Amino acid sequence: MGQEFFINSEELESKIRQLLPSQGGAGAGFDLSASTQIVPIVDLTESAEGSNIRQDLQSSLSFSKVTAFAVKATTTTIITTTGYWRIFGSNTVRGDSSSDRTILHILNDGSSDKTILQLYLENSTADNGYITDTFDYIIYLEAGDSFKITAPSASQSSGCVRQIATIDGILVNP
Repeated sequence: MGQEFFINSEELESKIRQLLPSQGGAGAGFDLSASTQIVPIVDLTESAEGSNIRQDLQSSLSFSKVTAFAVKATTTTIITTTGYWRIFGSNTVRGDSSSDRTILHILNDGSSDKTILQLYLENSTADNGYITDTFDYIIYLEAGDSFKITAPSASQSSGCVRQIATIDGILVNP
């Protein structure tokens, strides 16, 4: 038989109230206890959440869940829907002897921009020089946020976006 002792932690109690409201989260206090006895644990989290797909498979691409984009010589808003989004593709910038060229990936909160990715090519004497770079990252958009891309002439940002979870963290299966 193991030894039992009580735990007094406001942080742990708060988390229990948040995760398990039926176990005392609505009001009356309760005690947390620990034991030195070994108790096997079976993790049913994925089943309880309604997802039995491995994480790498859950973020896979499908015909109906992926949206392609190509931005050239303009600024285009790509995503305005809240949630977690995977963005992947490539940027290609062509050299120009008269000006610098910069592709920008931007998060906007409705009033200001924040550049999260930039591909820059300084002006050169050769008009035929190219640089290409791939990208693959995840962003989070709250209400009022958007994701946009700016690409100058003779440059292009192209790829796909896929929502991987809602704003509440509920996974979006392919």
